[in-house]
This record gives sequence, structure tokens and C-alpha cells, in this order.
Amino acid sequence: MHKSKVRMPEKTNDKTIFSLLEVTKSIKKTLEQRYSSSFWIKAEMNKLNHYSHSGHCFPEIIEKVDGKIVAQCKATMWREDYQNINRNFLRILQEPLKDGIKILFLAKISFDPAFGLSLQIIDIDPQFTLGDLENEKRQTIKKLKEEGIYDANKKLDLPLLPQRLAIISVETSKGYGDFLNVIDNNNWNYKFFYLLFPSILQGDKAVTGIIAQLERIKKVIHHFDAVAIIRGGGGDVGLSCYNKYELAKAIALFPIPVITGIGHVTNETVCEMIAHTNAITPTKLAEYLLQKFHNISVPIQKAKEKIIDKARRLISEENATLDSELKLFRSLTNTILNNNENKIKNASYAIKQQSQFIIKNSSNVLESLYHKTQMAATNRIKQSQATVFLVQETIKTASIKNIKNAELILGNIEKNIQIMDPVNVLKRGFSITYHNGKAVKDTTHLQEGTTIETVLFNGTIESTITKIKE
Repeated sequence: MHKSKVRMPEKTNDKTIFSLLEVTKSIKKTLEQRYSSSFWIKAEMNKLNHYSHSGHCFPEIIEKVDGKIVAQCKATMWREDYQNINRNFLRILQEPLKDGIKILFLAKISFDPAFGLSLQIIDIDPQFTLGDLENEKRQTIKKLKEEGIYDANKKLDLPLLPQRLAIISVETSKGYGDFLNVIDNNNWNYKFFYLLFPSILQGDKAVTGIIAQLERIKKVIHHFDAVAIIRGGGGDVGLSCYNKYELAKAIALFPIPVITGIGHVTNETVCEMIAHTNAITPTKLAEYLLQKFHNISVPIQKAKEKIIDKARRLISEENATLDSELKLFRSLTNTILNNNENKIKNASYAIKQQSQFIIKNSSNVLESLYHKTQMAATNRIKQSQATVFLVQETIKTASIKNIKNAELILGNIEKNIQIMDPVNVLKRGFSITYHNGKAVKDTTHLQEGTTIETVLFNGTIESTITKIKE
């Protein structure tokens, strides 16, 4: 059996000198004796450093206190160990092992003279990582409540029809595509205006990315009704950025409502809790916006149908009333015309009879006067022929005058009859006003808003009284 030689340290000028290899081997031997077993360590995995060609990982492990690195160490994770650990993370956290998470890992101390000190990671507890995320979530919620801004965004008023949306998402995200498909292709043809503000949606970079886009939206905020943060599915580790205080505060204090559709089925993140409205998926968020339109359009449509039906019934009822009023008006008009026609005929006959009577009486008077005059003339014929002739001329003149006066009286009576004819009265611009079928003589039974009918020579006017002057 070959035995390696033990190299003795050199001595020069009373100095014992060791080679670097001797020193590193001594360190290795000491560490192996001191740390012979594996043990659990908690730290933060700053970088995973996974090499796909070999399957091995060489993580950078650090510990921070108040944001400063106080300890760091290299580590190794051989392919088989990495595959087992990563499979466990996917099963419990629904996310692969990745950079920037706190871990509790089982490791051995390994020292190699050529590569130095490192930790060989054998296993990682995913429950610890999950618990750390929950603790961060609780601390964020506590801080927001202490500052009094936890429900600040919820208190904002979302418009009845939120049509103008600023969307923070990734253009190639399936969740973003599902959201647009629902709102663009809705069966009711509701229209939305939206503008994409692209940002990383998971990991630590998502915090700065989303905050930066919120600041951009603030500059044009008058163009939008709400901000929608849309992301596809993912596990709790991928969503840890939504529990960060900085991002949650930016959303809580945003001046218009922020609605979220981050897309996962586990517990809500802080950003979802403090957002104005949260939906479990982008599709559900789109359906929520469509429902806002339904809440307005459905009552309006029902009101429209009700108004149309009411209007049709009112028109039908008014038409029936109008027909009835027209029939009544025609009947009353015919009655009044017939009555007035009879009155005119009676008046004409009476005038004719009275005229004949007056003429006959006047003739009798003239005849009697003539006889008396003739008798007087005969008795006085002896007095003077001149006197007789004068008397005869006087009688003749008086008779003619009386006849003319009688004819003038009859002519005036006929003219008055013609003037008083209702037809001629209407022709001269006069009118007859009726209310409820009766001629209006005074304003006693009239009031503002009353409907009256005015009969003219060539038609009838229906009016509504707006003012009565005494």
C-alpha cells in the first residue's frame, strides 16, 4: 500500500514556515472534526446561481441587519439535492426556488483547499419561506393602519361608468389578454378606453416598476377613471412583492381608485386588500366592470320601456277623449246653428209683419186725414180758392213726407236686422266664446288653466287660460 509522505515544515532562521496547502488542509481537518454533522441555518438567498448544463447551484447566502449585510458565505447545491428541493417548493409554494427569498436550510460545512469555505445545502424548508412572507405581510398591514391610510383608496368614489382605464400589466401576459378579450368582445357593445403602462409584475423589481408607472399615470390622471393592475396566475413567492410596504402605500394614497386582478387562489396580498376593488382573476375584474355598466343600462332600458308604454297609453286615451270632444262639439255647434237659424227666420217674419202693420196704419191715417181735409176744404171752399189750393198742397207734401219717413224707418229696421244677423256679426271680427258648451258672459266660473273654445266666422279655436284680468 502506498503511503503519502508527511511533509515537515521548513525552518529558516529559526522560523517555522508552512505552505498554503498545509494550512488549508489543517483548516479542513479542524472543520471536519468540529462540524461533523449537518445543521439548520436561516439566511437570505441573494443569488441562486443555477447552472442548467450541470444542474448544480452555487448560491450566495447572506444575512442582513437593518438592511446591511453582516454575514455572507458561498454555498453549493448538487443537482439531485436541487431537484428535490425545487420540486418541494413547487408543490407547497407553487413557485420554483429563486433569488431574493429568506430560507431555512440544512447544510454541512465544507472546506476545500482549492475553493475555500462553503456550505453544502442538503435541504430547504419551504414552510419557513412561506412563514417569512406572511410575517412581512402582517408588518405591512400594521404599518399602513398605524399611518391611517389602510383604507384610503377604498374611500374614493369609483365612477358609475368606469370607462377610462390605465392598465399596469405585461403586454404578453395571458391575464392581460383575457381581460381585454372580455371587455372588448362583450355582447352588449359596451365601450372602454384603456392604455397600457407596461411593468414587471413579480419579484423585487416589480415594486419599483409598478410605482414608476403609477407616477407616470399621475401626470395624465385627468384622462382616467381608475387604474387596473392585471397579472396572470402565480404562487405566493411570486406575489411577495405585493406585500411590500412601499408598493402598498403608493396604491393606498393614489388619487383615483386602483382595481386589481392579480390572479391567484390563495390568501389576498396587502395590495389587493387596500385596493379600491379586487377580483380574484383578470377575467373576474373585467366582468366586474361590465356589471357596472349593467347596473346603469338595465334600469335605463326598463325605464325607457315603461315611458314608451305609458306614452302610448296616454296618446290612446287622449285620442279617445279628443274624438269624444269633437263629436260633442259638432253636435253642440249644429244645435246652436239650428237654433240661431230659427231665431233669424222668426225675427225676419216678425219684422215683415210689423212693417206691413206699420204701413197699413200709416195708410189709414193718411186716408183719414185726407178725408178730413177734403171735408174741411169743402166747408171752406167758399172762403178762398187760394186757401183751398194751399191746404191741398200742404196735405200732399205732408203725405209724401210721412210715406218717406215710414219707408226710411222700414229701411233702418231691415239694416238693423241684417247687422244683428250672427253670421254678419262674426264676419266683422266678433267671436263667441264657449266653456263646457255654454257661452261665456263673465269670468265668474273661469280660472287659470281652464280650456275654452272660441267660434269665429270660418272656424273654432281651442285655448287654455293663462291669466284672468278683472
